[in-house]
Amino acid sequence: MASAASYGLYFTTNTNTNRYKSPIFEPKTHSWPAAFVSSPPIILEKKSVGLSSSMMGIIPRATPSATAVESDDTDTVPTPKVIIDQDTDPDATVVEITFGDWLGALMDTMNALKNLGLNVAKANVFLDSSGKHNKFAITKADTGRKVEDPELLEAIRLTIINNLLEYHPESSSQLAMGATFGVEPPKEKVDVDIATHIRVDDDGPNRSLLYMETADRPGLLVDLVKIITDVNITVESGEFDTEGLLAKAKFHVSYRGKAISRPLQQVLANSLRYFLRRPTTEEASF
Repeated sequence: MASAASYGLYFTTNTNTNRYKSPIFEPKTHSWPAAFVSSPPIILEKKSVGLSSSMMGIIPRATPSATAVESDDTDTVPTPKVIIDQDTDPDATVVEITFGDWLGALMDTMNALKNLGLNVAKANVFLDSSGKHNKFAITKADTGRKVEDPELLEAIRLTIINNLLEYHPESSSQLAMGATFGVEPPKEKVDVDIATHIRVDDDGPNRSLLYMETADRPGLLVDLVKIITDVNITVESGEFDTEGLLAKAKFHVSYRGKAISRPLQQVLANSLRYFLRRPTTEEASF
């Protein structure tokens, strides 16, 4: 089998308790540029490709910290944002966290990320009208290279959100993850069918740019990459944003080293909408 078509994205039950800590994933040895090339044929099977029940069970539900900041006026609670940027720095994964001006030094978050086998360097902090932006440059401790495995990227995202819910429990009602890991689920329910928006634009002769917005949930980053590669499209790089109840993705994608044709763009959009539609009760249960 040719190496370009032999890669895939697999879910496994963790058997090495020292590999990643809370949340725990066991990613295969893939890389962002090459790992997202899936093998033909195209098969659209109507099932969830999200996190397994064993993975969900080991992500602890956040409890209010003794040092958490309490707020009685929920109208003033800012919208939490977590950005995972694979485009800005060729040598590191850049993570940006914003929660108004409520966040401190985030030392606990940095330590939690280090427990995933990562080197974490605080790049900079800047202020604008939306609040204080905390940026980190993250690399794998064993290789010194940027994180390119989608399951580990999702572990980074969930670890940050879990720490935010623990130290700022008031953010629970502002995050989709609050229903799974928080102390208070969101009051607003997002309709997946209404919230999902997909667009594919040309980005030069050799790649296209996929924009996507949908309701957030655990395991979404891994699911999106799996759906894209199931139609034999390569994800080269991208950015994945968690913004309150929504997730926004921007992926640079290609098909056999070229930009995606119009018919294949439609296949990709239809596949994503098919899998991201409102789940049935059976599919939604863990």
